[in-house]
Amino acid sequence: MKCYKEIYFLLFFLTIAGFACSQTVITDSTGYVTIGEILVEGNHKTRSGIILREMAIRTGDTLTTESLKEKLEIDRRKVVNTNLFVTVDLLTQASLDSTHTDIRIVVKERWYFIFLPVFQLADRNFNEWWYERKRDLSRTTFGVYLSYGNVTGRADKLRFLAEFGFIPKFELAYTLPYLDKAKKTGVTIGTSYSINKTTAFRTWRDKLQYFNSEDINRKRFTSYVSFTRRNKYYTFHSLDLRWSYSKISDTISVLNPNYLLNNRKEQKYFQLTYTFSYDRRDNVQYALSGQTLGLQVSKTGLLPSDDVNLLYFYGSYRKYIPLSKKLFFNTGFRGRASFPKRQPYLQTIGLGYRNDLVRGYELYVVDGQSYGLIKNELKYRLFSIQKHLSFIPVRQFNTIPLAMYINTFADAGYVKNNYPEFSNTRLGNKMLYGAGAGLDVVTFYNIVARFNLTLNAKGEQRFFFNVAREF
Repeated sequence: MKCYKEIYFLLFFLTIAGFACSQTVITDSTGYVTIGEILVEGNHKTRSGIILREMAIRTGDTLTTESLKEKLEIDRRKVVNTNLFVTVDLLTQASLDSTHTDIRIVVKERWYFIFLPVFQLADRNFNEWWYERKRDLSRTTFGVYLSYGNVTGRADKLRFLAEFGFIPKFELAYTLPYLDKAKKTGVTIGTSYSINKTTAFRTWRDKLQYFNSEDINRKRFTSYVSFTRRNKYYTFHSLDLRWSYSKISDTISVLNPNYLLNNRKEQKYFQLTYTFSYDRRDNVQYALSGQTLGLQVSKTGLLPSDDVNLLYFYGSYRKYIPLSKKLFFNTGFRGRASFPKRQPYLQTIGLGYRNDLVRGYELYVVDGQSYGLIKNELKYRLFSIQKHLSFIPVRQFNTIPLAMYINTFADAGYVKNNYPEFSNTRLGNKMLYGAGAGLDVVTFYNIVARFNLTLNAKGEQRFFFNVAREF
């Protein structure tokens, strides 16, 4: 029995000693730390250079203890934001010569190969389907989605989507973020094809109107190549060139002569888009501190033979401010201006798509050539945990992060519509206001579920739900 106790205490001592060693920082007589080796552990698939690309700390750097702690946390967040790992830890330990401090980057990789059945709604969001389409199950798409991330260990990704049902759609794309040795230039190539039988042929009184048919009423084909440039850690440049072709039926052309403009039934064009983004959020999945800036300019119609001649500018800025350990505030603005005033319905974009909307108006589409949007949010963290489930044998799935936040929000927006008579708009060319409170649930693989109770300037109170993967 005594022997077992001695072994137990020996193992306990070695464990404590090992932990202390993993957190040891060696300082010189002036209180500075000199960085020794930087080691990467747990990257079974990911190349070490992809991880080290995110690190500002280098071997030989001399830092104070406090600045080392701060820089390690900043670098840890940058590695997390690659979306390649479930967990990331940066640990310090004494070097073998006891004169330097080594850095251990310990990562736990995600499951990179995803092959999933697809069953989703064809409408803009869950709420439109629930309230406006009366939960019609025929308005769904089904198929398969394949995503093979980190194919060669260089953060590249191959995506394939095949959808059938309400809107058949096929997509294929490959992204290689680092073409060069300096790991600054990347490329994405892709193509997509979709057909519609039931087609939203116009917006009327700020609601989409559909034409139902057994025949195909619209076909769309797009192919593109996009180059990205990342000179610094937080700044990104991209140049996207794409060719698009659309064809509509005679019926859609009659119902809305402005769909492709001037009663056209076909539309083809080249489009060139430049995007600049600055992203310094603590976590791209669900940011609580930092800021992000985006600027975009796009020219549709590069050749005289193109059927569209359109220019637009888009900008967005958002600031995330932690007020305390559990209280957080964020505010932001986004806006779009496009020219000329007369545009095809297919290219006329206002508020109501994606996340460009005033909360409380999820059931509306406000068409226009230009718009501005302000969004504000105050949130309180109820809890944030990370649970390891040892009974799950697959390591990429046995660590589950879970966080929950209650929030209040207030938004305002304005859409400039140069031709309100085309859509008989009631919300265009006037201020829109919305406010409410909600609950956000954040879990692994970038899944965020939102439950919101809203009130808009029309006096409408609604409960809205949304679940999405955020990046």
